[in-house]
Order: sequence, then structure tokens, then C-alpha cells
Amino acid sequence: MTHEGIPAPARELKFRSLVARLRRGMLDGTWPPGSKLPTERALAADTGVSVTTVRRAYEDLVALGLVERRQGAGTFAAPRTGDDRADHKVIGVLVPDTAFYYPRVLYGIEQELTAAGARLLLACSHYDLGEEDAALERMLAAGVHGLLLVPSLHTATDPGRRAADLLALPVPAVLVERRLTTHGPGDATEHVCTDHEGGAYDAVRHLRDLGHRRLGLLARVDAPPTASIESGFARAIGDLGLPAHHHERDAMADWNPARADAAVAALRAAGVTAALCFGDREAALVLAAARRAGLRVPEDLALISYDNEFADVAEIPLTAVSPPKFQLGRLAAQILLRRLAEGDASPLHQVQLRPRLVVRASCGAA
Repeated sequence: MTHEGIPAPARELKFRSLVARLRRGMLDGTWPPGSKLPTERALAADTGVSVTTVRRAYEDLVALGLVERRQGAGTFAAPRTGDDRADHKVIGVLVPDTAFYYPRVLYGIEQELTAAGARLLLACSHYDLGEEDAALERMLAAGVHGLLLVPSLHTATDPGRRAADLLALPVPAVLVERRLTTHGPGDATEHVCTDHEGGAYDAVRHLRDLGHRRLGLLARVDAPPTASIESGFARAIGDLGLPAHHHERDAMADWNPARADAAVAALRAAGVTAALCFGDREAALVLAAARRAGLRVPEDLALISYDNEFADVAEIPLTAVSPPKFQLGRLAAQILLRRLAEGDASPLHQVQLRPRLVVRASCGAA
């Protein structure tokens, strides 16, 4: 416990939230340059925090050059530079990776925010909850008006609680490629996601239309879309009256040439003639393993990859389920900007975008 009788983590969150509120107020014109901010006691009474926390927040903003203390007069918003106009919104964007999958999502976000005159503040969590929390604190302290988040719900001990914590942040948040799938209508998050179930379903239907009946699914188990891809695949198998499919699952780090050789051997033993591989790297490994086993692709084994990051540069260009990454980022930014403009008058958006199937040589279609 602290001298305020409040646990340190809770006190720190109150402090960060207050700093973020003050910065947003100076950015959106609540306190224009040169205007006087509330006294420490008045702000403490208004926000429900201690005078000590308010004093610390003002001192933090003084150190950043955002406010000025004038002896005997009070605290004032400092003059802004030309690049920090009051009509600019600052949007915090958190992604787990900036090398794979998310560059196109970020491009879509950036295009929309730039067109709206908003600025982007980017952070990367590297799939680490600790880094994610630290990045959120930094963005809130920087005074962001809203957040576009790809949080690590799939690694959280309690995804529902984690989502609730994100919803309780002092600024609006829209989740990107994340939702509480198992919560059904209990999911209160605002989100824009790829319909991975629909993407897998369409892949199965395509292979069935090409005449394949015995299908296989090869997936990495440690990725957020896996459960939805597996569910969509299984649903399509049942709806289309196909025999039970063969399933190979492993962690991404364990998918290597030897594991791909074992998977191809298992597919052959099960009589599989076509398979969906999640993702491109795994599909490329299976393609090479099929060649080592003397199989021709697509004549002996048709393949579809799920992701389409680099499916087109495989030895045999891979037919791929292609999530609409650019459109997803752009739509998420539009929804957040609408939330900021309309507040609670804007309906809660829970959007799924269905991927398209990009047909190439590996599936044998004309």
C-alpha cells in the first residue's frame, strides 16, 4: 500500500490517465495555448484523484514543455508549434509485429488517418503482454485521443478480463483482428476482423469443386486465427458431405522440413489429395516435402495456403486465402474516427471481412 492508501499499480494508472486527459484537452482545444488550467484542488475534486497526483501530473507536463507554472498566477497551457494544431487527432496504434501480416494493415490505417488530418503513434508489443502494457501506458501519457489495438488476447490467462481492461481505458479503443470469439453476443468490444472461418470454408469448397474429396488441414497451433480456420474447415467438410478430414497440428517453431516430411507421409497414408496449409511458410515446407516424396503438385497433391504474404513466390505459386489486410486497417481507422466524432451516438461496430481466394498453380484450377 502507499501513503495514499492506494496500491501502487492503481495509483500509477490514475496518474497516467490524468496526464492523458490533460494532454488530450490541450490538443482538442479544451485548454487552448495560453489558457489557464484548473487549480490542483479543483482538478482533484473534479477527477476524484488526490492533490498529490494532480501536482505530479502538472510537474510531468511542465517537464515535457506542455504547461507553464506562473508564480502567483497558476498553471497555463504552453504555446504550440505549427505541427501541433488543436484540430489534429492523435491515434495510438499497437501491433504485435511490423514485419509480417501487419504492414498492409498499417498502410490502410495510415492512409485513412492521413486523409482525416490525424496523426499516428505506433507501438509494437512483439506478442509480449508486458511490452503491450508498457506501450499502452506510453501512448496514454502521450495524450492519444483513441487507440487501434491488436492485443494479445490469445495468450492472456483470462481473455474476457483482458478485453474488459482495454474497454476501461480512458480513450475509445477499436480492436483489429481480435475479438472474443467464444463469448458470442457477450463480446462487447468494437472490432474489425477477418472472417477466417469463411476463408477456410471457401478453400474447402474450391477444392471440392475441383473434384477432391479426401482433404487435409495443416495448421500451426500458436496463432490467433487457428481455431477459426479449423472451425470453418470442419464446417465445410460437414456441409459439403465430404469424408472426415486429416488434421496435422504443431507449433510454428516445430514446423521444419522434417515435420513437413512427416505430415506429407501422413497425408499420403490417409489418401489425401488436397490440403489447406496455415500459413504460407508451412505451405512452402509442405510443397518441398511433397517434391522430396516424389509427389507432383498439383497432380498428386493440390495445395492452398492461408495468408498470402509470399505465396506467389513459392517454387510452384500457391493458391492462397488472402485476408483483406489493407481494407481492414482502413475500416478500423474509419470506425475509430467516427467514434471520436459521435461518441455514444455511433453504433457499436463488430465487423468481419471475408477473405478472397487467389487462384494460382498449386491447386490445379485453370
